Amino acid sequence: MTKYSSRYASSPEAVKKYDTQQLREEFLIDDLMQEDEVVLVYSHYDRYIAGSAVPVKGDLALETIDPLKAPYFLERREIGIINVGGSGSVVVEGTSYKLGFKDALYIGSGNKEVIFKSADSKNPAKFYINSAPAHTTYPTVKVSLAEANKLELGTMETANHRTVNQMIIGSVVTTCQLQMGMTELRPGSVWNTMPAHVHDRRMEVYFYLDIPENQAVCHFMGQPQETRHIWINNHQAVISPPWSIHSGSGTSNYTFIWGMAGENLDYGDMDVCKITDLR
Repeated sequence: MTKYSSRYASSPEAVKKYDTQQLREEFLIDDLMQEDEVVLVYSHYDRYIAGSAVPVKGDLALETIDPLKAPYFLERREIGIINVGGSGSVVVEGTSYKLGFKDALYIGSGNKEVIFKSADSKNPAKFYINSAPAHTTYPTVKVSLAEANKLELGTMETANHRTVNQMIIGSVVTTCQLQMGMTELRPGSVWNTMPAHVHDRRMEVYFYLDIPENQAVCHFMGQPQETRHIWINNHQAVISPPWSIHSGSGTSNYTFIWGMAGENLDYGDMDVCKITDLR
């Protein structure tokens, strides 16, 4: 079964007036990882889709949804998948790709059949999904966590010592515009993406995981001089418009998956916001 919803773009002027509930309704994705369902959120920021698939009682197929007006999901799209649950596999046009915990898979456009499977229904795979429009077909590629390009950033002194695992990105996988990776914070560190930044050429979605029970992350968004916050629980995601910062601080260390698409594939294309200038 597939469930989907759409989120329309909001101007920064409008968001200044949002209360907590409006902010959460527009940007928080809090219904992911539902058993035996494919859940998709279609954002009008760069036509990006974020979602999940959790096969338990049986396999799940990636089906097209009405906003795409396409006979199959990947007719004009590419997709990135990262498994955040038990062992599983993704079958693409009859070829099976096994994905362990935190392994990634890129699938190019033109593939009609994509099937999600779990190896053990008692410990099902939990596939996190990002998709963006694509106008060229590139090969399907699996990227394990060990194969990711790793960047060590931050320090313990500033509580942001973290490992950035670049997985679906130009130096590892060829894509049209989709980029995905996973940032793991070290014990004792709680801040991600600080100093904060914006990149008006791309939108982004953060998906938070490894948040311990009874802990949470406060995600900051908005224009640098007009920030807002959204409290995030485990396995929830937040949409970040191109004009918004995207940063968070947790009550414990945690992991988050970042995915983005837009004007270019330059990972370093960002406008950094001076910490003391944030408001």
